[in-house]
Amino acid sequence: MVKKNKKISLEVKKSRKPINKKTKTKSKKNILETKKKSKPINHKTKTSDRYIKEVIRKRFIIVMVFSVLLFSIIGIRLFYLQIMKNEEYADKLAKATEKKIESTSAPRGRIYDRNHNILVDNEGIKTIYYKKQHGVKTKDEITLAYTVADNIEVDYSKVSDNSLKTFYYRQHYDECRKKITDEEWKQYEERKLNDSDIDKLIFERLDEEIKDFDERDRESAYIYYLMNKGYSYAEKIIKNSDVSETEYAYVSENIDNLNGFNTKLDWERTYPYGSIFKSILGSVSSNSQGIPSELSKEYLDKGYTLDDRVGISYLEYQYEDYLRGKKASYRILSDNSYELVSEGERGNDLVLTIDINLQKKLEEVLSEEVLNAKYEAGTNYYNRSFVVISDPNTGEILAMAGKQVKQRDNGELYVIDYTPGVVTLPVTPGSIVKGASMMVGYKYNAIDIGSVIYDECIKIKDTPEKCSWQSMGNIDDIYALQNSSNVYQYKIAIRVGKGNYQYDGPLSLDESAFQKYRDMYAEFGLGIKTGIDLPIESLGYMGTSKLPGHLLDFAIGQYDTYTPIQLSQYINTIANGGTRLKPYLLKEVYTPSDNGEKFGSLVYKAKTTELGKLSVDKKYIDRVREGFSAVVTRGLGYGYMGYYTNSSGKTGTSQSFIDTDGDNMVDTETITSSFVGYSPSENPVMSIVVVSPDISVPDSTQSAVTKRISSRMVNAFFGEE
Repeated sequence: MVKKNKKISLEVKKSRKPINKKTKTKSKKNILETKKKSKPINHKTKTSDRYIKEVIRKRFIIVMVFSVLLFSIIGIRLFYLQIMKNEEYADKLAKATEKKIESTSAPRGRIYDRNHNILVDNEGIKTIYYKKQHGVKTKDEITLAYTVADNIEVDYSKVSDNSLKTFYYRQHYDECRKKITDEEWKQYEERKLNDSDIDKLIFERLDEEIKDFDERDRESAYIYYLMNKGYSYAEKIIKNSDVSETEYAYVSENIDNLNGFNTKLDWERTYPYGSIFKSILGSVSSNSQGIPSELSKEYLDKGYTLDDRVGISYLEYQYEDYLRGKKASYRILSDNSYELVSEGERGNDLVLTIDINLQKKLEEVLSEEVLNAKYEAGTNYYNRSFVVISDPNTGEILAMAGKQVKQRDNGELYVIDYTPGVVTLPVTPGSIVKGASMMVGYKYNAIDIGSVIYDECIKIKDTPEKCSWQSMGNIDDIYALQNSSNVYQYKIAIRVGKGNYQYDGPLSLDESAFQKYRDMYAEFGLGIKTGIDLPIESLGYMGTSKLPGHLLDFAIGQYDTYTPIQLSQYINTIANGGTRLKPYLLKEVYTPSDNGEKFGSLVYKAKTTELGKLSVDKKYIDRVREGFSAVVTRGLGYGYMGYYTNSSGKTGTSQSFIDTDGDNMVDTETITSSFVGYSPSENPVMSIVVVSPDISVPDSTQSAVTKRISSRMVNAFFGEE
């Protein structure tokens, strides 16, 4: 065993490589060199390393602390938002993504007169309507029309043949298209006929088919027509009068089955005083009409929708912003039910300056007198009169009306309202404007108080004579107004125009005189718009000729034309001592009351608006007022102010020309009668204007209709009629 191990040991030794002394020496040398190259240990370097490690450790701790704080804040904030504020933000999310709808309409504000008598109100009415649903097909609408016709009664007497043919065509489209011949289809392909031509040809060939329609078919056709009338997305009124409880209940209970049909309580305007002042109160668009096309841009710019009901004329239009109601707002819930968000509210209430009892009396008197006048001699071309009664100290319109006589085919006469003519119909005023003409003379020193002028006929070369209604001799300014001298005004105009008059000689006048007259007239409101709070007002005609004779005509009210409302502003300026006031109809505006009172809080109160003052001394204004008093107390205006002789005014007659044969060319001369006045003469409380165009023809008896109207209305105002 021992020997064997020795042998192994020897074998191992033999297997090892012999040691190379050079290599061994070299290794030792390398080790020594390495040791020589190694730097000795530096204690300062060890300190620096420890400092860096400490800084890193501290920064790490700071980052960790900051991270913990940050995540803690985030966690707390998330807890606050998701747990503490969960309901609040869930509600906000719901509101941000919810769908809202508004009710179709809201009642408008009421309208009252100055004494708080209600003139316009709202009445709730049961309404059945249809609103086209998205994706509905024609055949479905036809089925619906038949279904509804079987359960509600609709007056289909006015259904047109065209509507019946449309109804049949929609039901039998393919069959109807076969009525077009091959030749006609060829022309269609060649673009000699278009789609409209094809439909027209088909409709021409459906006469026999619609003859077979029974009452059910006709009623269904009419309902189908109503369902598709107007804007496709608008609500279509199917029935809103005489809707029975059974009909209303049927539709209400079957909304899910009657796809697009529904019910609502709508409103309509009511008028407790009937037609009295109704034309100026204005009108509101209907449910089926919505906003008229001519007003669509204006209302859409204000945020309306095309199916909204809006004021479309006169006061309803003028004060739409006040009268418009606030629609109720609903939130659509996830189950498609509705939740009220905000209740609807009636619009604001208007209080007008009108006295409805005085207005009613005025319309009665006008209707009687214009009709009676038509039976008088010389009134062949007369058919209307206009009246304005106002407060000269404020500009408030107390009553205004126009009435016109019409004739039926059988010759019967009847009266219609023509009140809008007060602001839209210019007339030749005649001598009533001589108060303004006299002011021109005073202002430009053509005359002074008490100036005497000889009244004689004026003759300009190559023109007819111009005279007063009678020769008056030497007269002063008061007498000239009292008896309406034309010549007095002619000679003032010649002086203002710096003319040199000789009988039957040529006359040259400074053309600037026309502007002097127009400027002074404008200070009274003649020839310019008055500013009355209505959406339309005519300006009247202003002549362009500068011939001397036309200046003389201008001075007696025979040249330019003015509306009755302009004449009202004119007489008010004289009555109140020289201040031109804006006429108006709106006195106050109130919010709707919610506590049982008639009115809520005051929104608006009108104020007297001064538009200008006469540019003459007060003594001249007083002089004209004195002359106007003389007109009524002892002149041509006696009796025009009824029993109230302590009044002032001015009569006027003028030449007018009308077209009697409809060729748009005036061919007949007529006489227009006018009167302006106020009472009492000092501190007046009312003024009146009466205008009766074309009251007679020249050289005939003149009707006294203007005098009768004025007298009766002044008496009525003061409680004597």
